Amino acid sequence: MSLHYTVKDPESFGISPGKVTYGSLSTDPSAALASCENGIHALTGFSYEDLTEENQLTYDILESYFTASRTVAPYLLYQEPLNATTGLQAQLPVLLSEYRFYSQEDIDTYLELLGQTPAYFTSVIQFEQAKSDAGLFMSPDAAEAVIAQCQSFLNMGDANYLYTTFSERLDAFTEFSGQQFSDYIARNKSQVEQYVLPAYEQLIQALTELKDTGKNKQGLYYLPNGREFYAALTALQTGSPRTIPQLQQLTKKQILSDLTDIQSILSSHQTVSQETSQFLTAMEHTLTSPETILSDLEMKMTSAFPEPPKVNREVKYVPEALEPYLSPAFYLVPAIDNTAENVIYINRGQTVDGIELFTTLAHEGYPGHLYQTTYFAAQNTDPVRSTLNFSGYTEGWATYVEMMSYYLSPLSKEQAALLQKNKSAILGLYALADMGIHYDGWTLEETTDFFHTYGITDTDSIHSIYTLILSDPGNYLNYYIGYLEFLELKREQIEKLGSDFSQKEFHRIILETGPAPFDVLKAQFH
Repeated sequence: MSLHYTVKDPESFGISPGKVTYGSLSTDPSAALASCENGIHALTGFSYEDLTEENQLTYDILESYFTASRTVAPYLLYQEPLNATTGLQAQLPVLLSEYRFYSQEDIDTYLELLGQTPAYFTSVIQFEQAKSDAGLFMSPDAAEAVIAQCQSFLNMGDANYLYTTFSERLDAFTEFSGQQFSDYIARNKSQVEQYVLPAYEQLIQALTELKDTGKNKQGLYYLPNGREFYAALTALQTGSPRTIPQLQQLTKKQILSDLTDIQSILSSHQTVSQETSQFLTAMEHTLTSPETILSDLEMKMTSAFPEPPKVNREVKYVPEALEPYLSPAFYLVPAIDNTAENVIYINRGQTVDGIELFTTLAHEGYPGHLYQTTYFAAQNTDPVRSTLNFSGYTEGWATYVEMMSYYLSPLSKEQAALLQKNKSAILGLYALADMGIHYDGWTLEETTDFFHTYGITDTDSIHSIYTLILSDPGNYLNYYIGYLEFLELKREQIEKLGSDFSQKEFHRIILETGPAPFDVLKAQFH
């Protein structure tokens, strides 16, 4: 699966197609640790001085990645593959439905892969059993949420999109006879019914048996060495070199700045709040076409960003049955040798038309994920970098440009600033709550008091935020801390260059460097 999503033509990279499998989840921390140690040791076989500039950058990124991964490795069983919004049980059906068929061989491989679903889910269940045995299983509430999600997938019946999307992908094979087409449709239905659906039933049964074994109903703080794991996880995921206390200080400083700016706007433009509210209502009827919005953003962004590569894009919608369980929107990263084909999914159950759709498409499309991914791919850098994940860079970039997109919308400058500062402040509060719950041990009551301090008093909303943060530690930090690191880097460059500072040049260096830890990225500006 990962290979097919990473490269369209593996053999052109010297990769021979192996056994058809999803892989499996290991429960052995020592194996994970050895893998990181082996990576670090392999790097010592290269003479850094003899490497090209591009290879030195790759070396620095790999060294940082292996080192951060090594710190997280002992905590393998603290990790959770089945969390509420980004868990594999939610993402697997979407990844299967978007598995591209470049050839008839791909269709056969896909159908064979479906048959491997029970074996893969067995490894997931063994991982969850090992977590339970170690006293690290998820809370009963989190388990209930995952079970409900799996049940919702099963309840789709004949409307399951693993049937409909398969048929749509086959349509491209015009050379197939009617009989071939029918045979493939029947084989797909059989594989889904015999292997995929029973695997989800198997997972439901296992989680039902395990759900009350979760001893900890609060943050990672309450697990043995939970704070250490959270700090290591944050360093790996965000790519920020700062400690958690430093990140808390940076976050508080930005929230204060945003709230001060909001007060300043409201005091100098008394009617801006009411005008913004009226304008937002009107925009719900004008900003409704994703394609029009993406074209508008692509055109308007060129004053501050380098020219985007010419690629194709398609906007799709999350199946209604899965709307409650998936993110408001997401971008599917294309194969590195097929970046011309790009797909953005919008969750209509969680994203409304108007300014929210506009800024969401900026995050997922232009100048966000789609732009950043395809721009970096056009640099033809070392392929190994496509296998590494730097969420702080990728989600931080998308959040940073999402904030900029308010000023590209039809809103006035004051209206845009009011909404952008408000969005930034709210994300900051979520990030502080994430760190408070997992690093400082905040209870639900303490989390509620924290939000009350900032005028957020809806008990149900606070409870759902608390539950979400519990199920996916550090997820908000990928977005917010990444965004802050880009802001800090920008402030440093403005201070250093003064009137010579160019936004377009600043963005070019970031985009050409590509996903990396922030200390490595910062070094590219010297």
